[in-house]
Amino acid sequence: MFTNPSATGFGVIIRNDKGEVMAASSARGAPASGSEEAEVLACCHAVEFALGLGFRELVIVGDSATVMHNITDFGTFSSRLSHIFLDIHSSLAGLLCFSISFIHKECNSVVHSLA
Repeated sequence: MFTNPSATGFGVIIRNDKGEVMAASSARGAPASGSEEAEVLACCHAVEFALGLGFRELVIVGDSATVMHNITDFGTFSSRLSHIFLDIHSSLAGLLCFSISFIHKECNSVVHSLA
């Protein structure tokens, strides 16, 4: 969708419990230093987008096992991305409920096409 190959693209799809699309977003960010950084920034964007629309119950699904694990682990981070994980944790703390799930990249093609 965006033409700058060095920029990071984020795609978000919000669905209800029936799988119907409630909202979608695509955004461009600064270049990421690697796939983990791109994935955690995309997750942060998704959470902020959902909260901004007033959603208070979320199921967050991503195709980076490392990022999904670090979001579920409310422990201490030694990663240079720890401040972003902490921002996500802070945002999630205000929700009524949430869950985090990992899916394989092949199952996440619609979101990748938005990015």
